[in-house]
Amino acid sequence: MTPAHGLSSREAAQILDLSPGQVRAYVRAGFIDPARGPRGGYCFSFQDLVLLRTAKALAERIPARRVRRALRQLKSQLPSGRPLSGVRISIEGDDVVVRDGSVTWEPVSGQGVLDFDVDELATKVAPLERRAAGDARVSAGAQRLTAEDWYQLGSDLEPLDAGDARDAYRRALALDPHHADAHVNLGRLLHEGGQAAAAEDHYRQALELRPEDATAAFNLAVVLEDGGRVADAVRAYEHALDIDASNADAHFNLARLLERGGRKAAAIRHLKAYRQLTHG
Repeated sequence: MTPAHGLSSREAAQILDLSPGQVRAYVRAGFIDPARGPRGGYCFSFQDLVLLRTAKALAERIPARRVRRALRQLKSQLPSGRPLSGVRISIEGDDVVVRDGSVTWEPVSGQGVLDFDVDELATKVAPLERRAAGDARVSAGAQRLTAEDWYQLGSDLEPLDAGDARDAYRRALALDPHHADAHVNLGRLLHEGGQAAAAEDHYRQALELRPEDATAAFNLAVVLEDGGRVADAVRAYEHALDIDASNADAHFNLARLLERGGRKAAAIRHLKAYRQLTHG
């Protein structure tokens, strides 16, 4: 059975057309670092599969040391706070480039290229993760799942089914109302689904639990702005920047709201900060 918070080595191997031995060899080589299940077996997240898919393609063309370097770069580039299923990965030489579906990356002629849609993996993983979610809900084993187990399952389900992911996060919070990450992720999914008031409530709960949570602070500001509560949004963006002054998007959004409110000097200051952060 699929572990509640990931895929087994056998399932990962089947999805990627590898042998379980090859999957374990990639782990031993340090290409990825999957979690361990209750019995000590590897549990692969969706992000792990993305990295494994890339490792498989790279290992055939460049030395292991460069594979590890490229995968570290890829892991840092994978977007946080949104599903991975729209991501496209390309490699020029041993440099990884990540783009979303709206941008086509053209490699330099003659360079070795890897180019695939992460959505391909999502299609293969979806039945397994949905089965795991269903089994977890109805089996006696659900009683043994912790809040963290449900949170990890929600994270794995996000690229595949937002509804199942929301359910998993709610179950995590039913077991542990103080799970700040579950509040943040559930808030984001609710906001994306048009439930702004519920999203705001979860972001505020996350900030009560973890006042320095930069993601919760920024997301709260976005919810308030989307709801037309400009003054509240300005204060929320300012708070987000108090926590993390390097948040370029917060500077840009705040500059736009300040300019609209006639505070041009302050708007220019934040726009300059945005440009410095994004252009060096």
